Amino acid sequence: MTTASYIIRGGVSGYERLQVLSRVLHPTTSAFFDRIGVAGEMHCLDVGCGSGDVSLELSRRVGAGGRVLGIDLDEVKLELARSTAQACGARSLEFRNADVLTLPGQAEFDLIYVRFVLTHLTDPGAALTRLVELLRPNGVLALEDIDMSGSFSHPPSAAYQRYAELYIQAVQAKGADANIGPRLPELLRGAGLSRVQAGLVQPCALTGETKLIALLTMQNIADAVITGGHASAQEVAEVVDELAVLVADSSTLLGLPRIFQAWGRREGS
Repeated sequence: MTTASYIIRGGVSGYERLQVLSRVLHPTTSAFFDRIGVAGEMHCLDVGCGSGDVSLELSRRVGAGGRVLGIDLDEVKLELARSTAQACGARSLEFRNADVLTLPGQAEFDLIYVRFVLTHLTDPGAALTRLVELLRPNGVLALEDIDMSGSFSHPPSAAYQRYAELYIQAVQAKGADANIGPRLPELLRGAGLSRVQAGLVQPCALTGETKLIALLTMQNIADAVITGGHASAQEVAEVVDELAVLVADSSTLLGLPRIFQAWGRREGS
């Protein structure tokens, strides 16, 4: 994946959005790690690590005897993540500027975790094939990704619906799939993994940071939406303003996209 294929703004703005998203998703991602058994001394790879918050959680779980490598293409985010990791004393954690498709190495990881990356790839199967090569025998490849079509507001909002439509259009224009979530199990099986399992989560709220995600995302895809010809700058500004009203209205329920969780294991001994 190149940064050109990623429709969400990077840099400091993107980092700050990802920090909010990580706080919102911490309970569901932590429960996911509990379910797949992330434990001490494991060697883990966090693909598309972004703000590094999940990498830090993995580092906490594997302890001093483990190792966590977080990779991303955005050096600004990586530098901020390194600073945070250093302040937290996370010595088993490394961040590296690397592409999932060209990451060097052999079978060295017990767990590879990928959140919200495959949805931006034109060939997610090729990425998973490469990642399976980096798994040790009995290693686990764990995925979380979205089905944007499952986003919702209640009461229904034309602005929220338009935000979801624009997101899907901008991703599709890059040749990727904004609704890839239900495909995760078949992608894992296609990459040769066994004992594939899946689940579904969907945070929603009347107040708080969960409601901010739609607004922050719309602000951070504005450039891709406008330059791609999906909407005018005026329409984007109007959608942003209307989403801000929804965020402030505690009688409006906003949900994130449906988030599919799927995992499989590389057979071996």
